Amino acid sequence: MKDSACVYLVGTGPGDPDLLTVKALRLLQSADVVIYDRLVNKAILQQVPAGVLKIFVGKATSNHAFSQDETNRLMVKLADKKRTIVRLKGGDPFIFGRGGEEALYLAQRDIPFEIVPGITAATAAATYAGIPLTHRGLVQSVQFITGHGRNNKPLDFDWQKLADPQTTLVVYMGLATIGEISKQLIVAGLPADMPVAAIENGSTARQQRLLTTLKDVPKDVKLYGLQPPVLFVIGRVVGLAESLDWFITDDLDSCEGEQDKHAQG
Repeated sequence: MKDSACVYLVGTGPGDPDLLTVKALRLLQSADVVIYDRLVNKAILQQVPAGVLKIFVGKATSNHAFSQDETNRLMVKLADKKRTIVRLKGGDPFIFGRGGEEALYLAQRDIPFEIVPGITAATAAATYAGIPLTHRGLVQSVQFITGHGRNNKPLDFDWQKLADPQTTLVVYMGLATIGEISKQLIVAGLPADMPVAAIENGSTARQQRLLTTLKDVPKDVKLYGLQPPVLFVIGRVVGLAESLDWFITDDLDSCEGEQDKHAQG
């Protein structure tokens, strides 16, 4: 490989800074340049030392600070000098994070890179909502899908395979298309009363959890005014959410808060 910088594609997890990996934190604190996405928590960016160049390349629907091609070219341009470049991505780079596309772009240009996994939203948001994605006696598998068609094209899934009551279905980026997803799954045979959770800003102090059914989820997300990022969990395991509702946004009422109070007392 040519004498160039190393680009680290780093997953920051779903939002809670405490869920950063040790390696991700170490790289943030030693970076020369940080390129970050829209879903990277500002509290995580505070771990970057003062004076380090930070470049925002976030994307929202129909509103891109940088196109994907521009972001790819930026990484290559910055890699011309020997320095540590951290490309921060929400969740895990390889799960609906375009990390594979960016890594391939670097590999094709002989730019050294490393991938640092992050906790993906499916596992973190579901866990913070009290939902185990797998549970003996309820489900046998898990599927992750995206609710956002490439280039805004209609969703094209084998709905019969997705409509499996033995499987937990997790939908990323599906707020705009949850009506279509709900309709197609019911037509394919999934029960209309199948439990569904919609989780907004999962794992953060702003988390909102809506428990509903497959039939009612399209109207309920509108009724409650949920806003992106929202993750949907569809399946029998959602029925455990109320019993396993452990996450409290107020630290004073959490287990850690109780330990702090005992220590101070």
